[in-house]
Amino acid sequence: MSLAAETNESLARMSDMLIYSSMAVYTLAFFAHIAEWVFGSRSKVGRTAAELTATTATAVTAAAPAVTVRVNQAGSTAVLDQPKVVTRSGAGTRDVPDGPGAAGGTVKGDLYGRIAVSLTTLAFLIEAAGVITRAFAVQRAPWGNMYEFSTTFSTVAVGAYLGFLLAGKNVRWLGLPLMTTVLLDLGMAVTWLKTPSDQLVPALDSYWLWIHVSTAIFCGAVFYLGAVATLLYLFRDSYENKLATGGEPGPFARSVMERLPSAASLDKFSYRVNAAIFPLWTFTIIAGAIWAGDAWGRYWGWDAKEVWSFITWVGYAAYLHARATAGWKGRRAAYIALIAFACFLFNYWGVNIFVTSKHSYAGV
Repeated sequence: MSLAAETNESLARMSDMLIYSSMAVYTLAFFAHIAEWVFGSRSKVGRTAAELTATTATAVTAAAPAVTVRVNQAGSTAVLDQPKVVTRSGAGTRDVPDGPGAAGGTVKGDLYGRIAVSLTTLAFLIEAAGVITRAFAVQRAPWGNMYEFSTTFSTVAVGAYLGFLLAGKNVRWLGLPLMTTVLLDLGMAVTWLKTPSDQLVPALDSYWLWIHVSTAIFCGAVFYLGAVATLLYLFRDSYENKLATGGEPGPFARSVMERLPSAASLDKFSYRVNAAIFPLWTFTIIAGAIWAGDAWGRYWGWDAKEVWSFITWVGYAAYLHARATAGWKGRRAAYIALIAFACFLFNYWGVNIFVTSKHSYAGV
């Protein structure tokens, strides 16, 4: 074996070790997120006190006349209007404030939440190092098969989540479902999809691999975050409907749902995420068509991967159209968004594993 081959083999083993190490740290982050929810849950007395406080504050605010605040500034008096309390709501939705977050508004819960985010960041850096090391080992883009695609996908999904946190967005409620999904994704990757590092077939050996597949991975990761928010929106919306109609949710449902953002906020987040990434998904399909023209001499051949990419595009286009159509906002649009993401998942897993197509030669 040549020195170059030995070096590449050593880099491949190092990449595998880094991926396994990231899984260990992700597992710790998973348990830390569970601790955040458990230790952040408010007791029955605490919840009752919070509800009484909120009810009293609402009654006082509704009954109180307009109040002005006088502030002395350098010998003069400035009069300020009473600030208005703004709650998130959309057209046809309830004015419901966001919950306190996964920590439940407690110091202990917040501590475990910060530990979880720190562990998630560490695991992300380790996994990203594993993906980069894999790229050096194979001397190409590290997403030439399903194993590499899966490890890169989870890396980008976690990176997008951390990016939202870095931007100051209150999305720590995404942490637990994200860690669960990442561990499942990496578990399947190292168990069933593990493929030795190798060079690509000539048709895939193109700079379009960097452009087309990287954008597909990024779009899928962001679509995933939008799908989680959409699913939670459906649960939270049902919870708010039950409260509005005089229903009495169980203690577990109340503990969880009270700490999520309001249904309006979750709906807004999922819409903005899907709307922002949809143009990039459009570019992904166009880039794939251009690559197909270079590799196979035709831009579109109704291959299974091409068909399901287009079906996914139609699904998200229908979702965005439904959001702009009266009577289709809210739950109906959310169902369309989940169907569109299910199409993406089938395109990601089903086509590559169960369907014979021109994309199958990349292997799993």
